[in-house]
Amino acid sequence: MLPELVVASANPDKVEEISAVLSDLVTLIPRPKGAPEVIEDGETLEDNARLKAQAILKATGLPSLSDDTGLSVDVLGGEPGVRSARYSGEEATYQDNVDKLLHNLKGVPPRLRTARFQTVAMICYPDGSEIIATGVVEGTISESRKGDGGFGYDPVFIPYEGDGLTFAEMGEEKHLISHRGRALRNLMEMLRN
Repeated sequence: MLPELVVASANPDKVEEISAVLSDLVTLIPRPKGAPEVIEDGETLEDNARLKAQAILKATGLPSLSDDTGLSVDVLGGEPGVRSARYSGEEATYQDNVDKLLHNLKGVPPRLRTARFQTVAMICYPDGSEIIATGVVEGTISESRKGDGGFGYDPVFIPYEGDGLTFAEMGEEKHLISHRGRALRNLMEMLRN
């Protein structure tokens, strides 16, 4: 029997990716309707992942799976980092955040547009224990949007392992090399051990 985990994320795009990576490894229980919104005001990705997991654990009493992801661009001193989802403000859309990123990189040559995505994935248990794993993918930021798949910064992030395609131009192969895919597979390996 597969372990059961409640998915803490309220982001349907993220839940779809989690399901694509983990569907054969665990039984995912959707975040309950009416679960409290979580203010992600942690200083690190791990802090924010923990806030989400513990909130859903408290609401359900069941082991909870969460993650938090940040895009760090070297020439911008690591921005947007832990504030990636709110880079353009608390109510920012994906487009708002990408627009701000491209604006802030205007005139920066391709060789200096290095970046990485990092995901921290976590399971919190009712007994207070937790399992934490990370996943990182290195790449560059394109000068314009390319592709219409994925979400967030996917149209402008070109992983070094992706044959020059942005994440938004990839299909299922994205999950094999993405930060979230790596973090979740690392988490499942730790769970098995």
